[in-house]
Amino acid sequence: MRRLLFCVVPLAIMLAGCSSSGYDSLETASINPKTRFKDTDPQNFGAKHPHQNDVHGIDISKWQGDIDWASVKNSGVAFAFIKATEGKDRLDARFDEYWREARAAGIPHAPYHFYYFCSSADQQADWFITNVPKDAMRLPPVLDVEWNGESKTCRYRPDPATVRAEMQRFMDRLEAYYGKRPIIYTSVDFHRENLVGYFPDYHFWVRSVAKHPEATYSDRRWAFWQYTSTGVVPGIKGPTDINVFAGSAKNWNNWVATVSKDRNS
Repeated sequence: MRRLLFCVVPLAIMLAGCSSSGYDSLETASINPKTRFKDTDPQNFGAKHPHQNDVHGIDISKWQGDIDWASVKNSGVAFAFIKATEGKDRLDARFDEYWREARAAGIPHAPYHFYYFCSSADQQADWFITNVPKDAMRLPPVLDVEWNGESKTCRYRPDPATVRAEMQRFMDRLEAYYGKRPIIYTSVDFHRENLVGYFPDYHFWVRSVAKHPEATYSDRRWAFWQYTSTGVVPGIKGPTDINVFAGSAKNWNNWVATVSKDRNS
């Protein structure tokens, strides 16, 4: 899981040329006719409805079950974030299957890690690196940080400084190994309590299912917006999270070409 101009070029150039006031100038004015999504609980986002964005994608885990990836792609899905690991010892049972099938279907994809604050950053980075091959990562890896009050094993909430230090250590480890700077996924409450004003050099993927991110993440540049968890996507049974990319289709193609390269190679 803000207002942003997301300039899709290498990160240093993007940060030099972006300003939070420029988001509305992106080429997102027309509804994308290629998407065939529905929503069982649609929200009124006003004039800035996510359907105005050109590029849509999904995030999935084992709970999506069997997926018809050809139908998913034909529905207009341009990318997939796929759950890989959780904490220091949990691996999503469908991860290996999903990333291979997404790659075969030609859908840019990235693995994500759900962070547990009851384990160290190094333990979790070791677990992720052990289970996620470099071939599974066309887009940058994602660090999913949010409070999980329903967890049966870890409800620990460290202070904000500790949260940020652990995040930085984990992301540094992944960037050094995979050659890609991680994306940060977060929720409204976690961001408000820990991340406001921090990590300006990272792409953010934000959750905001009731309001546009400019209302819930003011002053935060975002690259991806998760706007529903009740989406209906052809090829997937049951509700699916749907997301949009902040820029135009041209921006997207340029960005994918850039981040697909391993900076360590």
